[in-house]
Amino acid sequence: MTREELEHAIRAACDVTGDQELYVFGSQAVLGQFPDAPEALRQSAECDVALKNLPEKLDLVDAVLGELSPFHRTHGFYVHGISLEAAELPTGWRERAIKVQNANTDGNIGYCLEVHDLAASKLVAFRDKDRRFVRVLLVEGLVDSDTLATRIDELSVPQDTGYRLLKWVELTTREL
Repeated sequence: MTREELEHAIRAACDVTGDQELYVFGSQAVLGQFPDAPEALRQSAECDVALKNLPEKLDLVDAVLGELSPFHRTHGFYVHGISLEAAELPTGWRERAIKVQNANTDGNIGYCLEVHDLAASKLVAFRDKDRRFVRVLLVEGLVDSDTLATRIDELSVPQDTGYRLLKWVELTTREL
């Protein structure tokens, strides 16, 4: 996905639902802060969004713009609606979100997760693809390991989970 495709996804999701603001989660949120992010971070064809003001219309996103939809077949990427409750995010993430609003979003606003919040959220899932994503963020210098550790501490996860994530960051940083 490219930054232009992200902006298109924001515009389309807002048009379909009538909401003028949404949150962008998942790996493509990196494009909010880093429009020219390395290709290794832009592999997903999926843009995860949560509606800010009209969450009851979230099902429309998947129905009209979701995987295998005509939108997906036409544009080569799709938009997946998720609820805010589905994401584990650090305290204060809303205040750090990166605002994407321009002519390509038709004035609608997509608030993309700040990269350290995104990395912490990805690590909670702890899937191979999420660890690889965060590793690339570290290698490319887009994430600072100390700030990431702080964001992990701000997660509402069990203590052993937090410890495991912090240990992974420490070992991965040392390895790099």
